[in-house]
Amino acid sequence: MPHHAPIGVFDSGIGGLSVLQALRAEMPAEQFIYLADTGNAPYGERGDAFVMRRTQTLARYLVQQHGVKAMVIACNTATAAAIDQVRQRFPHLPVVGVEPAVKPAAMASRTGHIAVMATRGTATSSRFAKLVASMPHGVQCRVQACDGLASAIEAELAQDDPSTLVDGGARALHGRTLELCSQYLAALGPFGSEAGAADTLVLGCTHYVFAQAFIQDVIGTKVQIFSTGGPVALQTQRLLAARGQLATAQSSDLVGGVRLLSTGDGNSLAQAAQRWLGIKTEVRRLSAR
Repeated sequence: MPHHAPIGVFDSGIGGLSVLQALRAEMPAEQFIYLADTGNAPYGERGDAFVMRRTQTLARYLVQQHGVKAMVIACNTATAAAIDQVRQRFPHLPVVGVEPAVKPAAMASRTGHIAVMATRGTATSSRFAKLVASMPHGVQCRVQACDGLASAIEAELAQDDPSTLVDGGARALHGRTLELCSQYLAALGPFGSEAGAADTLVLGCTHYVFAQAFIQDVIGTKVQIFSTGGPVALQTQRLLAARGQLATAQSSDLVGGVRLLSTGDGNSLAQAAQRWLGIKTEVRRLSAR
Protein backbone atom coordinates (compact mmCIF):
# COMPACT_ATOMS: atom_id res chain seq x y z
CA MET A 1 0.00 0.00 0.00
CA PRO A 2 1.54 3.38 -1.01
CA HIS A 3 2.44 5.89 1.69
CA HIS A 4 0.32 8.59 0.07
CA ALA A 5 -2.88 6.51 0.09
CA PRO A 6 -5.63 8.13 2.19
CA ILE A 7 -7.03 7.04 5.53
CA GLY A 8 -10.77 6.34 5.38
CA VAL A 9 -12.99 7.60 8.19
CA PHE A 10 -16.74 7.07 8.35
CA ASP A 11 -19.68 7.71 10.63
CA SER A 12 -23.45 7.92 10.35
CA GLY A 13 -23.14 11.71 10.25
CA ILE A 14 -21.05 14.60 11.56
CA GLY A 15 -20.12 13.11 14.94
CA GLY A 16 -17.00 11.41 13.61
CA LEU A 17 -15.51 14.82 12.82
CA SER A 18 -14.43 14.92 16.46
CA VAL A 19 -12.35 11.81 15.75
CA LEU A 20 -11.10 13.24 12.45
CA GLN A 21 -9.93 16.33 14.31
CA ALA A 22 -7.77 14.18 16.59
CA LEU A 23 -6.45 12.13 13.66
CA ARG A 24 -5.35 15.25 11.78
CA ALA A 25 -3.66 16.65 14.88
CA GLU A 26 -1.72 13.40 15.38
CA MET A 27 -0.89 12.85 11.67
CA PRO A 28 -0.87 16.22 9.88
CA ALA A 29 0.86 14.85 6.77
CA GLU A 30 -1.89 12.33 6.02
CA GLN A 31 -4.76 12.57 3.57
CA PHE A 32 -8.21 11.65 4.83
CA ILE A 33 -11.51 10.73 3.23
CA TYR A 34 -14.46 11.33 5.55
CA LEU A 35 -17.72 9.61 4.62
CA ALA A 36 -20.94 10.53 6.44
CA ASP A 37 -23.82 8.12 5.89
CA THR A 38 -26.29 10.93 6.49
CA GLY A 39 -28.88 9.37 4.20
CA ASN A 40 -29.22 6.48 6.65
CA ALA A 41 -28.64 8.23 9.97
CA PRO A 42 -28.95 7.87 12.88
CA TYR A 43 -27.36 4.46 13.46
CA GLY A 44 -27.88 4.51 17.23
CA GLU A 45 -31.60 3.82 16.91
CA ARG A 46 -31.33 1.26 14.08
CA GLY A 47 -31.09 -2.50 14.47
CA ASP A 48 -27.76 -4.34 14.46
CA ALA A 49 -28.47 -6.05 11.13
CA PHE A 50 -29.03 -2.73 9.37
CA VAL A 51 -25.93 -1.12 10.90
CA MET A 52 -23.84 -4.16 10.01
CA ARG A 53 -24.94 -4.01 6.36
CA ARG A 54 -24.27 -0.29 6.08
CA THR A 55 -20.86 -0.57 7.76
CA GLN A 56 -19.78 -3.33 5.41
CA THR A 57 -21.06 -1.38 2.39
CA LEU A 58 -19.19 1.79 3.35
CA ALA A 59 -16.01 -0.12 4.17
CA ARG A 60 -16.11 -1.87 0.80
CA TYR A 61 -16.66 1.46 -0.98
CA LEU A 62 -13.69 3.12 0.73
CA VAL A 63 -11.41 0.19 -0.11
CA GLN A 64 -12.53 -0.35 -3.70
CA GLN A 65 -13.09 3.25 -4.82
CA HIS A 66 -10.45 5.12 -2.82
CA GLY A 67 -7.77 2.54 -1.99
CA VAL A 68 -7.56 3.53 1.67
CA LYS A 69 -4.53 2.27 3.61
CA ALA A 70 -6.36 2.25 6.95
CA MET A 71 -9.95 2.59 8.09
CA VAL A 72 -11.38 4.30 11.15
CA ILE A 73 -14.96 3.44 12.10
CA ALA A 74 -15.70 6.72 13.87
CA CYS A 75 -19.07 5.57 15.19
CA ASN A 76 -19.62 3.74 18.47
CA THR A 77 -22.74 1.98 17.22
CA ALA A 78 -21.09 0.74 14.02
CA THR A 79 -18.01 -0.37 15.94
CA ALA A 80 -20.13 -2.40 18.36
CA ALA A 81 -22.21 -3.98 15.58
CA ALA A 82 -19.74 -4.66 12.80
CA ILE A 83 -16.02 -4.06 13.40
CA ASP A 84 -15.25 -7.77 13.73
CA GLN A 85 -16.88 -8.49 10.37
CA VAL A 86 -15.02 -5.62 8.68
CA ARG A 87 -11.70 -6.90 10.02
CA GLN A 88 -12.48 -10.38 8.72
CA ARG A 89 -13.45 -9.01 5.30
CA PHE A 90 -10.29 -6.88 4.98
CA PRO A 91 -7.56 -8.71 6.92
CA HIS A 92 -4.83 -6.74 5.13
CA LEU A 93 -6.15 -3.41 6.39
CA PRO A 94 -5.69 -1.74 9.80
CA VAL A 95 -9.24 -1.16 11.07
CA VAL A 96 -9.68 1.00 14.17
CA GLY A 97 -13.00 1.48 15.93
CA VAL A 98 -14.26 3.68 18.73
CA GLU A 99 -15.43 2.39 22.08
CA PRO A 100 -16.74 4.29 25.09
CA ALA A 101 -13.74 5.16 27.30
CA VAL A 102 -15.09 3.14 30.22
CA LYS A 103 -11.75 1.73 31.39
CA PRO A 104 -9.89 5.07 31.55
CA ALA A 105 -12.87 6.62 33.34
CA ALA A 106 -12.98 3.77 35.86
CA MET A 107 -9.26 4.09 36.53
CA ALA A 108 -9.56 7.85 37.06
CA SER A 109 -12.62 7.69 39.31
CA ARG A 110 -12.13 8.32 43.02
CA THR A 111 -15.75 7.78 44.03
CA GLY A 112 -15.99 4.43 42.21
CA HIS A 113 -18.98 5.64 40.19
CA ILE A 114 -18.80 6.41 36.47
CA ALA A 115 -21.57 7.57 34.14
CA VAL A 116 -21.93 6.82 30.43
CA MET A 117 -24.01 8.62 27.80
CA ALA A 118 -24.47 6.42 24.72
CA THR A 119 -26.82 5.65 21.86
CA ARG A 120 -29.24 2.80 22.46
CA GLY A 121 -27.42 0.70 19.88
CA THR A 122 -24.17 1.01 21.83
CA ALA A 123 -25.70 0.74 25.29
CA THR A 124 -27.49 -2.53 24.48
CA SER A 125 -24.67 -4.17 22.50
CA SER A 126 -22.85 -7.28 23.66
CA ARG A 127 -19.53 -5.56 22.95
CA PHE A 128 -20.38 -2.78 25.41
CA ALA A 129 -21.57 -5.31 28.00
CA LYS A 130 -18.18 -7.04 27.82
CA LEU A 131 -16.44 -3.68 28.17
CA VAL A 132 -18.39 -2.86 31.33
CA ALA A 133 -17.76 -6.34 32.72
CA SER A 134 -14.01 -5.81 32.35
CA MET A 135 -13.96 -2.76 34.65
CA PRO A 136 -11.98 -2.92 37.90
CA HIS A 137 -13.77 -4.63 40.78
CA GLY A 138 -15.90 -2.31 42.86
CA VAL A 139 -16.49 0.34 40.18
CA GLN A 140 -20.14 0.97 39.41
CA CYS A 141 -21.26 2.11 35.98
CA ARG A 142 -24.46 4.04 35.27
CA VAL A 143 -25.50 3.98 31.61
CA GLN A 144 -28.04 6.20 29.89
CA ALA A 145 -29.31 5.50 26.37
CA CYS A 146 -29.73 9.00 24.94
CA ASP A 147 -32.42 8.50 22.33
CA GLY A 148 -32.64 11.38 19.86
CA LEU A 149 -29.60 13.31 21.06
CA ALA A 150 -27.30 12.54 18.13
CA SER A 151 -30.09 13.45 15.69
CA ALA A 152 -30.78 16.71 17.54
CA ILE A 153 -27.11 17.73 17.40
CA GLU A 154 -26.92 16.88 13.71
CA ALA A 155 -30.11 18.79 12.91
CA GLU A 156 -28.89 21.85 14.80
CA LEU A 157 -25.71 22.02 12.76
CA ALA A 158 -27.76 21.83 9.56
CA GLN A 159 -29.61 25.05 10.39
CA ASP A 160 -28.74 28.30 8.64
CA ASP A 161 -27.21 29.75 11.79
CA PRO A 162 -25.63 26.80 13.65
CA SER A 163 -24.10 27.10 17.11
CA THR A 164 -20.58 28.43 17.41
CA LEU A 165 -18.21 25.66 18.37
CA VAL A 166 -15.67 26.57 21.04
CA ASP A 167 -13.11 24.61 23.05
CA GLY A 168 -14.17 21.17 21.87
CA GLY A 169 -17.93 21.69 22.21
CA ALA A 170 -20.91 23.89 21.50
CA ARG A 171 -21.42 26.66 24.06
CA ALA A 172 -24.46 28.13 22.32
CA LEU A 173 -26.59 25.00 22.09
CA HIS A 174 -30.33 25.54 22.01
CA GLY A 175 -33.71 23.91 21.58
CA ARG A 176 -34.00 20.15 21.49
CA THR A 177 -30.30 19.52 22.06
CA LEU A 178 -30.31 21.46 25.33
CA GLU A 179 -33.48 19.78 26.47
CA LEU A 180 -32.21 16.26 25.83
CA CYS A 181 -28.78 16.88 27.37
CA SER A 182 -30.40 18.23 30.53
CA GLN A 183 -32.86 15.33 30.68
CA TYR A 184 -30.27 12.60 30.31
CA LEU A 185 -27.75 14.18 32.66
CA ALA A 186 -30.47 14.46 35.32
CA ALA A 187 -31.22 10.76 34.88
CA LEU A 188 -27.54 9.86 35.26
CA GLY A 189 -26.87 12.01 38.35
CA PRO A 190 -25.82 12.78 40.91
CA PHE A 191 -22.44 14.08 39.75
CA GLY A 192 -19.58 15.33 41.90
CA SER A 193 -16.85 14.25 44.27
CA GLU A 194 -19.13 13.13 47.09
CA ALA A 195 -19.65 9.48 48.03
CA GLY A 196 -22.07 7.80 45.65
CA ALA A 197 -21.74 10.51 42.99
CA ALA A 198 -20.26 9.94 39.55
CA ASP A 199 -17.01 11.85 39.19
CA THR A 200 -16.30 10.75 35.62
CA LEU A 201 -18.56 10.90 32.55
CA VAL A 202 -17.98 8.96 29.34
CA LEU A 203 -19.31 10.37 26.05
CA GLY A 204 -20.18 7.13 24.30
CA CYS A 205 -21.13 8.70 20.96
CA THR A 206 -18.87 10.87 18.83
CA HIS A 207 -21.74 13.33 18.27
CA TYR A 208 -21.89 14.18 21.95
CA VAL A 209 -18.48 15.85 21.88
CA PHE A 210 -20.18 18.79 20.14
CA ALA A 211 -22.16 19.33 23.36
CA GLN A 212 -19.23 18.78 25.73
CA ALA A 213 -18.89 22.38 26.88
CA PHE A 214 -22.56 22.57 27.88
CA ILE A 215 -22.39 19.17 29.55
CA GLN A 216 -19.36 20.28 31.57
CA ASP A 217 -21.25 23.39 32.69
CA VAL A 218 -24.13 21.22 33.94
CA ILE A 219 -22.13 18.56 35.82
CA GLY A 220 -19.42 20.87 37.14
CA THR A 221 -15.69 21.13 36.70
CA LYS A 222 -14.95 18.48 39.32
CA VAL A 223 -16.30 15.80 36.98
CA GLN A 224 -13.86 14.57 34.34
CA ILE A 225 -15.21 13.91 30.84
CA PHE A 226 -13.78 11.16 28.62
CA SER A 227 -14.14 10.82 24.84
CA THR A 228 -12.37 8.64 22.29
CA GLY A 229 -10.74 10.84 19.64
CA GLY A 230 -7.24 11.00 21.12
CA PRO A 231 -6.80 7.26 21.81
CA VAL A 232 -8.16 6.37 18.35
CA ALA A 233 -5.69 8.73 16.67
CA LEU A 234 -2.77 7.30 18.62
CA GLN A 235 -3.76 3.72 17.79
CA THR A 236 -4.11 4.52 14.09
CA GLN A 237 -0.71 6.21 14.08
CA ARG A 238 0.90 3.22 15.81
CA LEU A 239 -0.57 0.71 13.36
CA LEU A 240 0.56 2.67 10.30
CA ALA A 241 4.02 3.28 11.77
CA ALA A 242 4.43 -0.43 12.43
CA ARG A 243 3.68 -1.10 8.76
CA GLY A 244 5.96 1.69 7.54
CA GLN A 245 3.00 3.41 5.89
CA LEU A 246 2.98 6.85 7.49
CA ALA A 247 2.97 9.75 5.05
CA THR A 248 6.01 12.02 5.12
CA ALA A 249 4.66 15.09 3.30
CA GLN A 250 1.22 16.55 2.75
CA SER A 251 -0.14 16.08 -0.75
CA SER A 252 -1.64 19.13 -2.45
CA ASP A 253 -4.37 17.32 -4.38
CA LEU A 254 -6.88 17.44 -1.51
CA VAL A 255 -8.11 20.68 0.03
CA GLY A 256 -6.76 20.70 3.56
CA GLY A 257 -5.84 17.03 3.26
CA VAL A 258 -9.50 16.05 3.62
CA ARG A 259 -12.17 14.98 1.14
CA LEU A 260 -15.76 15.05 2.41
CA LEU A 261 -18.44 12.64 1.17
CA SER A 262 -22.08 12.24 2.23
CA THR A 263 -24.99 9.97 1.32
CA GLY A 264 -27.47 12.71 2.26
CA ASP A 265 -27.70 16.48 2.49
CA GLY A 266 -24.12 17.67 2.89
CA ASN A 267 -24.96 21.04 4.45
CA SER A 268 -24.55 19.94 8.06
CA LEU A 269 -21.29 18.15 7.24
CA ALA A 270 -19.87 21.14 5.35
CA GLN A 271 -20.83 23.61 8.08
CA ALA A 272 -19.57 21.41 10.90
CA ALA A 273 -16.28 20.75 9.08
CA GLN A 274 -15.74 24.48 8.61
CA ARG A 275 -16.42 25.28 12.27
CA TRP A 276 -14.90 22.15 13.82
CA LEU A 277 -11.84 21.68 11.60
CA GLY A 278 -11.43 24.99 9.81
CA ILE A 279 -12.03 23.25 6.47
CA LYS A 280 -14.05 24.99 3.78
CA THR A 281 -14.68 22.58 0.93
CA GLU A 282 -17.56 21.11 -1.02
CA VAL A 283 -19.17 17.84 0.02
CA ARG A 284 -19.55 15.22 -2.70
CA ARG A 285 -22.96 13.53 -2.69
CA LEU A 286 -23.09 9.73 -2.97
CA SER A 287 -25.95 7.31 -3.37
CA ALA A 288 -27.43 6.29 -0.01
CA ARG A 289 -27.71 2.65 -1.10
